[in-house]
Amino acid sequence: MAAAGRRTQRVLLGWVLVGATAFVLLPWYYPQNLSLWQSLPGVFGGADTASGLVQALRHGRPWLWFGGAALLALALAIGRPADHVQGRLLTAAAGVGLLALLASGFAIGAQGWSYEWLEAWFGALPAGQFGIGPGGALLLLALLVLLGAGIARLGLFRGDLFVAGAVVLCTALLLLFIALPVGKSLIGAWLDESGGLSATAFADRLAHERVWGLGCLAGGVRCGVAWNTLFLALLTAVGTTVLGTCIALMSERGTRRLARPLNMLALLPIITPPFVVGLGLILLFGRAGLVNQFLEWAFGITPTRWFYGLLGVWLAQMFAFTPIAFMIMRGVVQGISPSMEEAAQTLRASRMRTFMTVTLPLMKPGLANAFLVGFIESIADFGNPIIVGGQYSVLSTDIFFAIVGAQYDQGRAASLALILSAFALAVFFIQQRVLGKTSYTTVSGKGDAGMAMPLPDRVRQICHGIAGPWLLFTVVVYLFAFMGGFVQTWGRDYTPTLAHFRTAFDLQWGEHGLVWAGTAWNSLFTTLRLAAIAAPICAAIGLLISWLLARTSFLGQRLFEFSALLAFAIPGTVLGVSYILAFNVPPFELTGTGLIIVLCFVFRNLPVGVRAGTASFKQLDKSLDEASTMLRAGTATTLRRVVLPLLKPALVAALIYSFVRSMTTVSAVIFLVTAENELATTYIIGRVGNGDYGVALAYCTVLIVLMSLATAMIQFVVGERQLGRRAAQEAS
Repeated sequence: MAAAGRRTQRVLLGWVLVGATAFVLLPWYYPQNLSLWQSLPGVFGGADTASGLVQALRHGRPWLWFGGAALLALALAIGRPADHVQGRLLTAAAGVGLLALLASGFAIGAQGWSYEWLEAWFGALPAGQFGIGPGGALLLLALLVLLGAGIARLGLFRGDLFVAGAVVLCTALLLLFIALPVGKSLIGAWLDESGGLSATAFADRLAHERVWGLGCLAGGVRCGVAWNTLFLALLTAVGTTVLGTCIALMSERGTRRLARPLNMLALLPIITPPFVVGLGLILLFGRAGLVNQFLEWAFGITPTRWFYGLLGVWLAQMFAFTPIAFMIMRGVVQGISPSMEEAAQTLRASRMRTFMTVTLPLMKPGLANAFLVGFIESIADFGNPIIVGGQYSVLSTDIFFAIVGAQYDQGRAASLALILSAFALAVFFIQQRVLGKTSYTTVSGKGDAGMAMPLPDRVRQICHGIAGPWLLFTVVVYLFAFMGGFVQTWGRDYTPTLAHFRTAFDLQWGEHGLVWAGTAWNSLFTTLRLAAIAAPICAAIGLLISWLLARTSFLGQRLFEFSALLAFAIPGTVLGVSYILAFNVPPFELTGTGLIIVLCFVFRNLPVGVRAGTASFKQLDKSLDEASTMLRAGTATTLRRVVLPLLKPALVAALIYSFVRSMTTVSAVIFLVTAENELATTYIIGRVGNGDYGVALAYCTVLIVLMSLATAMIQFVVGERQLGRRAAQEAS
């Protein structure tokens, strides 16, 4: 124990040294028009590139001394014995340092004080400040970790420094990159036209007839957008959960030779840019689509826009979000212990009774999580309603038009976003009540070489009857959508051609070697780079949060969990605008950089990693963690060597989903891209706007091939979870 204590003290001292290095040897502010490597030689020089120490000494920024003072106090505290006194000193020093640096960051802008009353109280400042750079960010990280250590020394979190540090760090990330921007945006719901707080303005926006009207029930044309959104979300959540479960059962409990094709077909929509599915559906069911043309030719029915509206949006969302439910449910079905099913059958229960009383109840956490994710994805979806929604308005599209329409109305957009958040919150708490405190553990430390029970005949027939036609329909939609990239002009000239691919991805050999002559290469390389950075960060944070929720208990845990899901409840357009409002001024001045796009990718896609990890953790017996702890393994070692190998389905789901959604997202980053950081989706939208559908679809085809390869590589690198079970018997 003494050796472990000394090792912990050395770790804490290491974090103090990390903070000191950041304060003395790294640029404190974000380098203006310079990379980090270009700014490093100037850490002892000008105000743009100087370190925190030099900024405080030479450039008139004395408030940065709070960082140095906090580091000195922390170093002295670590020299004391590891007891409650040390905990109080660590907590006080790190907490005061954090508060002082953040308060000065928000209070002081590029031109001096950010608020007139501060200048009236304290007088003008000799210098302002820009956004925090690598030095400031690394020091804040060190202070957060040491704050967690101090809290653990006080006896909270059972004295586990890793758990306390993880909770503090994840809380800070959720506050900074979700609560702060969303809160800054939503506060507009309470502001009147003059910018003052007004409860009347808030009530008028919230109770507007366009939001809550029930005209459709009284013979009118339409209901309010809130009811439209809620009804559509319930339909989508139920449909995606049922389809995802059926495909997962067919993949894991059906004929083994169908497993790989089912996995590929089920995941195809998730690796596709959203407008491809919409275009494919329009080519089939639109006014000039093949179905309407056939009906007119065969029965003389005049083509109409019958597909645009609730039916079209629901169908498109089913394509888009069923793969998420499938990935969640596949891990849950894999984790069900065959020994429990064998025990039921030993007691002479039929396969159908065993499935209904044992298998299905053990899938309850996965079903609840799949429903929750499907519901939140639906209410926040923007791409599908804008393409095939027609006159069927939902909250996300109304928010978009309130922001970019002829009359910019941030207050109305904020009030509608508040309604979306309320819907997500309600479903979250309903899910908590449904699951309750029931145990769903199926993976324990005991050996389990049982053989999974084949699906009952009736269940297999139902799954084949539901999922089979759907998967076939998926193939048809994609075939029609992608044909547009290989013909001259869809609808007029169907001559096969590769000209669209040459326009986007042409390669030539010049005097200096290979030339990337295609117009799409720059956007493709930028998107790949940013998505590859965001995916592992998103997966790591998501699984860490799910582990904290499943294995620890702390004050505010439910609020902590909802904060991690809040990014899904906010439409991408609102999230993008929120990031601009929050990170356009000091202390976090990120607008126009690639970093803000990476952060948007990470926290927009974070909920899937959290929900997939939570569903998997509910199946893992806590005795696995306890056995590792009894063998004197630390919490971090237990996570790395015991827990993480059993979370491979959740890890694959988080990595794949984060990467492909980062590659294909539109609404969340449409306001964040710049000429230097053009993304694949913005390039495609520009081509569609110019009428170059062939080039756009050719680009989409290349994206799908690349993301298919990336998905296969992720699954190969991570591997499959090994549970020591025999393969299920194939159904006769």
